[in-house]
Amino acid sequence: MRYYVVKYSGPFGFIKPWTAVRDGETFSQQFLTPSIVEGIEKKLFPELLKGNHYGKITRIMRHRLTYQAISRQQEVIQTRGFEFNKSEKRIVRPRSILSRGILINPNVYLAFGKEKEAAIALGQHICLCRNEDILFPDDRMLKLSEQEFNKLDGFELHFEKNKNTFMVGYNRFNKFREMFGRLEVTNNPLHNNINEY
Repeated sequence: MRYYVVKYSGPFGFIKPWTAVRDGETFSQQFLTPSIVEGIEKKLFPELLKGNHYGKITRIMRHRLTYQAISRQQEVIQTRGFEFNKSEKRIVRPRSILSRGILINPNVYLAFGKEKEAAIALGQHICLCRNEDILFPDDRMLKLSEQEFNKLDGFELHFEKNKNTFMVGYNRFNKFREMFGRLEVTNNPLHNNINEY
C-alpha cells in the first residue's frame, strides 16, 4: 500500500486532556486520540461535517507524532456550576489550577490513501485542539510505502479495542463513547529538530 504523506510542524502544539487527571493516568500528550484525528480530518475536509460522518475517520489512514519536549504549563479554570458565598452574599464560580503540557516543536505526519486528498491537506494548516497553536505543512508531499511509513520516528495510537488497548477518552463527535487504542512507539520519538525526512 502507498501512502501520500503531509508533514506538519510548528513551534508548539497544545493537546487538550479529556479530564483534569488524564495526563497523570496515561501521559496522553504524546499521542493523538481518535477524536483529535477526526477533528483534524473535518477541518481539512469540511464537507465531512454534513451527513453521517460523525464518529468516523475516512481519509486520514495513519498518523505519526514527534516533538522535542513537553513544557508543563499551569492554567486557571472555573467550574461550570455556581456557589452561593454566604459571607459575601454573592454567587461565585470556584476556580482551580490545572497542569497541562505544551508540545515544543511538534511534527505530525498525516497519511492519506489518495494523492488528491493529500494535495488538499498540503494547502492548509492544522491545530492540535486549540486554534492559536497552528502547525503548517511542509512544501512537499511524501510518497511512502507502508513499510517506509512504519519506519518514521514517533508515536502513533492505533484505533482499536482488544486486550492490548487502553481507554484514551470520550469521543465528542460520537455521542461521548469511550475511545480505545494501542500505542506504538517507533525508534526515537523525541527529535532534536533535525529533519529526518
